[in-house]
Amino acid sequence: MFVTERRNRILELLYKDKKISIRKLQTNLDVSACTIRNDLRKLEENGLIQRTHGGAVMPNFIQQDLSISFRKNKNAEEKSAICKEAAALVREGHCIFLDGSSTAFILAKHLKDKERITVITNGLYTALELKENPNINVILTGGVMCPKSASMEGLLGKDLITQINADIAFVSAKGFSLKEGLTDFNVYESELKKLMLSRVKKIVALVDYSKLDNISTASFVKPEQIDILITDANIPPQLLQEYKNAGLNMKVAQIPTDKT
Repeated sequence: MFVTERRNRILELLYKDKKISIRKLQTNLDVSACTIRNDLRKLEENGLIQRTHGGAVMPNFIQQDLSISFRKNKNAEEKSAICKEAAALVREGHCIFLDGSSTAFILAKHLKDKERITVITNGLYTALELKENPNINVILTGGVMCPKSASMEGLLGKDLITQINADIAFVSAKGFSLKEGLTDFNVYESELKKLMLSRVKKIVALVDYSKLDNISTASFVKPEQIDILITDANIPPQLLQEYKNAGLNMKVAQIPTDKT
C-alpha cells in the first residue's frame, strides 16, 4: 500500500469512528507503530486530524462541517445567490443529480416550483425538501447513512446510478483548486460523486468564495471536467482572472444588497 493510500485509509477509519488508536491502525493496515505515528504526524500538520496519546481524533471544526445544520447556515447568502443561478439552468424534463451537500440542499429550495424534472440525490434532507411537488420525481441513491449530515455514502446504490443518464450534476465540495479540482474530506462520498458524475452530460460546480484555492483529502472532479463553476461576488478579482485564464467557464452570482 502506497503512503497516500495508507493515509487516506486512516482518514476513512477516523471519519467513521471519530477517534482511533494506533493499535487499531496497526491491525487494519499491517504496518509498524512507528509508521503509523509518522502518518499521524503528517496528517496533523495538514490540519486533518488531532493527535492524542495513543491515537488520534477528528478535529472539532471538521466534525462541525459534517453537520448539515451547521453547514447550511455558513455563507448562506452566498450559497443562495449561487443556487439561484444554478436553478436557472434546469429546464422542464431535465434529469439532474444533486449531491448531499448543504449547497445542494439550498438549491433544492430554488427547484421546488419546477415542472417535470427528475432529481437523483444522496442527500436525505434534499429529497425531503422536494417531496411535496408532485411534478418532481425524487430518487434516493441508497447507501449508508452518514451521521449528522443525513447524506448517503458508499456504492450500495451503484446498480441504480449506472442505469441513469442525467442532464446535469450539481456538486459542491470542501475545496477547489486548479491543481486538484473539487475535493472533499469524505473519501466514501467522493467515490459516490465520481460514479454519479460519470453518468451526466454536464457538470456544474457550486463553490462559494471561502472554498476557493483550498484542498481537502480526496479529489473527485478535475478542473477540465467542470462545464460551469458558479461562485459568488466575493471571489478575489485576481483569482477570478486566474481561473478564467486557465480555461474555466466561470459564472459569478451577485449577492443581493439589503436596501432597507
